[in-house]
Amino acid sequence: MRLNPVLLATAVLSAAAWAGAIHADEPKMPPRQVLLEKSVELASNKVNSRVIRIIFPQGYKTPLHTHEGPGPRYVVKGKVKIEEGGQVHEYGPGEVFWESGQWMTAENVGEGEAEVIIVELAAPK
Repeated sequence: MRLNPVLLATAVLSAAAWAGAIHADEPKMPPRQVLLEKSVELASNKVNSRVIRIIFPQGYKTPLHTHEGPGPRYVVKGKVKIEEGGQVHEYGPGEVFWESGQWMTAENVGEGEAEVIIVELAAPK
């Protein structure tokens, strides 16, 4: 059986309009934007996740360190320079980067304070 493309398009548009009319009084969801997507292989089926907020004073640089687990980092304000695994990157407000858990430093290279949200994904203790 061969479908008529005009009838099919009309049916799809009618169904979409009807569905929209049913839900017209419901509030619309705000737009979403994926900032980072990364496949991760973790050492355990159970993961201890932590969300940490850190504020770096102007000019502050961390000593060489590691975190308990890898994860995304979100820059709320300011500008940070991240040195990790032999690579150097700078990130500003609204940017997200992945920290692997290797030895690293973070430095506030902007004007004023820098604020970063750290999400750690680590094996439970």
